[in-house]
Amino acid sequence: MLKAETERQVIERARNGDRKAVKQIYDRFSSYLTATCARFITNENDLRDVLQDGFVKIFTSLDQFVYRGEGSLKAWARQIMVNQCLKLMRSKRRSVPIMFEENLRDLEVVEDDDEGPPDIHNVPAEVLQRMIRELPEGYRTVLNLFVVEEKSHKEIASLLGITESTSASQFFRARKILADKLKEYLIKVNNKKK
Repeated sequence: MLKAETERQVIERARNGDRKAVKQIYDRFSSYLTATCARFITNENDLRDVLQDGFVKIFTSLDQFVYRGEGSLKAWARQIMVNQCLKLMRSKRRSVPIMFEENLRDLEVVEDDDEGPPDIHNVPAEVLQRMIRELPEGYRTVLNLFVVEEKSHKEIASLLGITESTSASQFFRARKILADKLKEYLIKVNNKKK
């Protein structure tokens, strides 16, 4: 595993073509980057393509990476993968996809009735991820970019080639659909307990 004090050295060795260093970087980040891409891409073949293209880009661009301390390589690699996902989606003329539970748990989900938002803290992470993956692609993308990637609607509009109001509207609709799914799930869980 890469350690903060040796990460810089491993990067330098990888830049110089050391296959063991490249493998160390790949092994350290492949699961994380796969999960990142899976939030955007639901088709398994597309996911494999994006991961392959993304890792090629990461390793051929290492000379452009500037080490800024622990976590900087991970953040840089993540941004490359997100960009690869968006690039694929644009090339397929799609609107775009999803997010992860730690940031989602802070998302205030809207509810139309007087019951208030569902308590998502009692929903297992894998169930939450499945619900998000089931959202229409454009909604997943805007939700993911807004909540996880912390992009503004202006930035999302620019990335996706849509208007700010479209971004905000898709985000609102994604939250509404998610709230309905969560409410339905929690009702089922509560009924099983009775």
